[in-house]
Amino acid sequence: MAYRNGDLHGRGPVELIADLPHGAGHWTRDLQFSLDGKTLFVAVGSASNVSESDSAAQETDRADILAFDPDGSHRRIYASGIRNPSGLTVDPATGSLWCIVNERDGLGDDLVPDYVTHVQQGGFYGWPWWYLGPHQDPRHPGEHPDLASSVIVPDVLLQAHSAPLQLVFYGADMFPQQYRQQVFATAHGSWNRATRAGYEVIRVATDGHGHATGEYQDFLTGFVLPDGDVWGRPVGVTVAADGSLLVSDDASNSVWRVRYSAR
Repeated sequence: MAYRNGDLHGRGPVELIADLPHGAGHWTRDLQFSLDGKTLFVAVGSASNVSESDSAAQETDRADILAFDPDGSHRRIYASGIRNPSGLTVDPATGSLWCIVNERDGLGDDLVPDYVTHVQQGGFYGWPWWYLGPHQDPRHPGEHPDLASSVIVPDVLLQAHSAPLQLVFYGADMFPQQYRQQVFATAHGSWNRATRAGYEVIRVATDGHGHATGEYQDFLTGFVLPDGDVWGRPVGVTVAADGSLLVSDDASNSVWRVRYSAR
């Protein structure tokens, strides 16, 4: 859709760029352009929890990050084995692609950890046969031993079933220096865990040079009450022009604005 900064309405008809894999399960499709504008990345989640993707037609080109030319041509798989890469972002300093991932269910409260990672071109992240390197999913015993050594371990492991959705690099000036080039990410919250996890915005620490340290900390919390009731579930996150952080919340139907004022 043709657009100029400040538009409140579309400039003419919608143009179809590309048809994407679709159907049941994990229906969101996040988009990001490379810094040079020559590559469009599209996140496509799996159609299932841990389906045998070799023989499941509905999994074709799913659990992948796809890449296109800006006009929708030259479709290819950029990275694979990523169960549900619900959010994408590009590091504005290095151009590296990052994603945030909802991992599989059914292995208990603490498996498999969700994660944040930079994405290697051609990389394989394990789904559905493996996770966190050479750890085989017990529902696929003995399958694809040839892939065990090629599974990439993600950069930052998050609490399992916290349902992380979106992430963004902070490159503005409003927040203190320690937040520059750090990653903010939303965790929508668990539905299948004995003790609640997620329901917050976290800061994923980087070394300031495009590499994650492996650590993260709570940033925006309080959406779960002491009695266990939930009133807020963060979804989207972005940085406003003035440097404040905007967070959408589909439980209270709100957009929260986080500002910093030096004291």
